[in-house]
Amino acid sequence: MGPICKLSPRHAAPLARLLLAAIVLSTPLAALHAKSAHQKVLPPQIIAYIFPRDRALQPAEIAAKHLTRVNYAFANIQDGRIVTGSPVDEANFATLVSLKQQNPTLGVLVSVGGWLWSGNFSDMVLTKQSRSRFIESVVEFVDRYKLDGLDIDWEYPGMIGAGNRFRPEDQRNYTLLLKELRGRFNREQNRLGRTLLLSVAAGASTEFIAHTEMGRVQRYLDTVNLMAYDYYEPGSEKISGNHAPLYTDPADPKRVSADRSVLEFEHAGVPPRKIVLGVPFYGHVWGDVGPTDHGLFQPGVPVPNAFANYGNIVTNMLQQGFTRYWDAAASVPYLYSEQKRQFVSYEDTESLALKCAYVRRKGLAGVMFWEYMGDPTGALLDTINGAFYGNGAAAGSSR
Repeated sequence: MGPICKLSPRHAAPLARLLLAAIVLSTPLAALHAKSAHQKVLPPQIIAYIFPRDRALQPAEIAAKHLTRVNYAFANIQDGRIVTGSPVDEANFATLVSLKQQNPTLGVLVSVGGWLWSGNFSDMVLTKQSRSRFIESVVEFVDRYKLDGLDIDWEYPGMIGAGNRFRPEDQRNYTLLLKELRGRFNREQNRLGRTLLLSVAAGASTEFIAHTEMGRVQRYLDTVNLMAYDYYEPGSEKISGNHAPLYTDPADPKRVSADRSVLEFEHAGVPPRKIVLGVPFYGHVWGDVGPTDHGLFQPGVPVPNAFANYGNIVTNMLQQGFTRYWDAAASVPYLYSEQKRQFVSYEDTESLALKCAYVRRKGLAGVMFWEYMGDPTGALLDTINGAFYGNGAAAGSSR
């Protein structure tokens, strides 16, 4: 920055009038731009992905007062239209919407796609006509189930994902889909009398950024939900590692972290106020891991049926043959059992509190987590809510 220019009172008054005139003249343009996406500055968001897996939800299961938004996973795409993914979805939507009696400001969205159901995105976005067909079905879907918007979970544009169809054109068509959805939502929310939210679940990788136009995409979104986990997964890498590190550990061969991903998304043009930091309510388990550095960044193999949610970790692993260690550089915990030769990367209340402080410090939009049922103890959600709203406070109380 250059030196500060000091103005005399004689020059300051005319300049102030000019600035006021400029503000007044620019207001209609600013208002028009604000309409393209939800620009209201919100308190920290607490967004829960809920994945009931064909099970009917009960209202008492969800701590509605500790959430600002629910993303129900997943709707599917068939014949170019959004469709329910399970026979219980209609009842579950009704259950989630009923939670607004407890928290009137709770937003209920449907998330479409996901890892296994992203295969039809590339075809759906291919033409203006095919996108319009999808958008029309979304409007009908949101209206029918009284939802507050849509979360696009395309894993991933321009990339194969779980064996999915993809094209080079996905990059541009991804942008067009979101632009056209935002335009239609702007018109529909005037009719409905309520705000319609639009978000995406974004892969926290350099490759995701390279295959999208995030600087343009973010204009049409309320939030970019950054999936800052699964950086290391058994079977994908030949060594163990932190699957959701906050910072990059210098010993990490991949040099990955949530902080690095946030910086990359900011550099790609996504403002911090639209980035929601994703955190996991589950861990990853590696087997046949040697004791060097308590198993961290050591050769390992997948353990069959060992996907460990937080509830299972605290109940059946901590102090049950596993020892907790702390990676100070990455600000995350891990477990190691020398007897079982197993390494577990996971999130706990200490690391989560540090991530919430990071969100505050960076001016990010909030935290989202996958997924709600992973922590039946409620400790992780309590940590997030307490960090943003204070112990005993409700997330909806100050919105």
